[in-house]
Amino acid sequence: MSILIDFGRDTEFSFERRLRGYVGAVARAVGVGLESCTLDVGTPAAAYIALDWRLSRFPDHDLALVWDEVHGWAAAIEDTTGATVLCHLGGEVLPEPRAVVRFLAAVRADDPDAGTLEAPVLREAGDHERLLAMVPTGRS
Repeated sequence: MSILIDFGRDTEFSFERRLRGYVGAVARAVGVGLESCTLDVGTPAAAYIALDWRLSRFPDHDLALVWDEVHGWAAAIEDTTGATVLCHLGGEVLPEPRAVVRFLAAVRADDPDAGTLEAPVLREAGDHERLLAMVPTGRS
């Protein structure tokens, strides 16, 4: 006698794999590897991508991309106390990597229209099954 038990999809495992793939795709698109990334799949889920650039207006601070499931992507500078967000991409919580590349290029060019200063609220934290469905699957 065999018994087949369907435990269903492990949402958090699937979410972590897909989000790691998405953050990796964004990292590759902006020219860095996974070694420059950190990921927190708690609630709220968040990611950090260290970049090899500095902005001319902040020459003593490293530049980074930060993401969380409520506000989406933002450009930040690093100092000894942590990250300070400069501006938010807005729009979608999980945009295609190309959109993040364009945002970063505008930030690096000191474009005043690069993003929004105020953090947009794009969704509520949690419900990772719903967020999992939003993660882009294609390569960009």
